[in-house]
Amino acid sequence: MQKRLGFVGIIIEDRESNAMAVNELLGHYGEMIVARMGVPYEKRSCSAITLIVDATTDELGVLTGKLGALYGVSVKSMLSKTK
Repeated sequence: MQKRLGFVGIIIEDRESNAMAVNELLGHYGEMIVARMGVPYEKRSCSAITLIVDATTDELGVLTGKLGALYGVSVKSMLSKTK
């Protein structure tokens, strides 16, 4: 399967309780992450993270599935149609 460029959008609710689990998981899948930007939003006690990834559909599915299974975490992703 061919790797493609894509992105992952992550919203972490109650970031003080949930951010550590997200960061640990992202560290485990760091080889597919090209860039990362995270912005805490104090007003709502949440954070938004955007990842640029270089991954196969299977690799991205595993990562987003594990992220989405975490309590208080919402995730959406997309890969390019071609390389």
